[in-house]
Amino acid sequence: METIMMIRLRDCGAVVPLNAGSVEAKEGTYVIVEHDRGVDYGAVVSPREVPVQEEKPKEQLKNIIRIATPQDIKTIEEGKVKAKEAFFTCEKKIDAHKLQMKLVHAEYSFDRSKIVFYFTAAGRVDFRELVKDLAKIFKARIELRQIGVRDEAKLFGGFGACGRELCCARFLKDFEPVTVKMAKEEGLPFSPKISGICGRLMCCLNFEYEMYKMLSKGMPREGERVHTPQGKGKVISVNVFKRTAHVEMEDGTQAEISYKEKTEK
Repeated sequence: METIMMIRLRDCGAVVPLNAGSVEAKEGTYVIVEHDRGVDYGAVVSPREVPVQEEKPKEQLKNIIRIATPQDIKTIEEGKVKAKEAFFTCEKKIDAHKLQMKLVHAEYSFDRSKIVFYFTAAGRVDFRELVKDLAKIFKARIELRQIGVRDEAKLFGGFGACGRELCCARFLKDFEPVTVKMAKEEGLPFSPKISGICGRLMCCLNFEYEMYKMLSKGMPREGERVHTPQGKGKVISVNVFKRTAHVEMEDGTQAEISYKEKTEK
């Protein structure tokens, strides 16, 4: 039975499914793969092999050729050094063409037949002449790929306000939409404190959202007037994890009301 593994191409490329064949590899292991008219490298994202369905995919999956050998790793590292040189050359050409774009990263394919340049820009950029210049210099296929600020943060890594490594750099495979509604559901004030180093709303709001919705079910909202066994009052704070609410009574006293059991409003 054929199996597939999820592989991130090079260091910043897309995550793609590939036929694993007899290859067994742990997460983070470099592998040599068939891709895009040549041979490339990537790292295992999902170490768990997923059985291919009986129905063949519309496009035949390409194969993982082998786990990277020490010589392969040396070739990959040499490619990274070359890519840094290509990065500075590209930067100079961007300045020469007066293009409004910020170069972020460059990487070679394993067989050096292609160079991918990643950049950010406020809008669309006509880089056709730049590509022609770069192709003449490097004698390779040139790909310029525009990325967002969240991708840039993922690429460079760092630490969030929580003190831990950025979720995007550590384990997130894809970016999901993060909205202000999620922050409101979690009772967070709309301020820069809920933004990541990329300037966008923190990704953790998204994967916490469903849990908050579940825990908040049946709980009053802050500012809501409620009926409690102690009398009428106004909710001044809510703890969804303990399923309790602090209520200020009409006589000015405060009480902690538990919502672990059903209470009447």
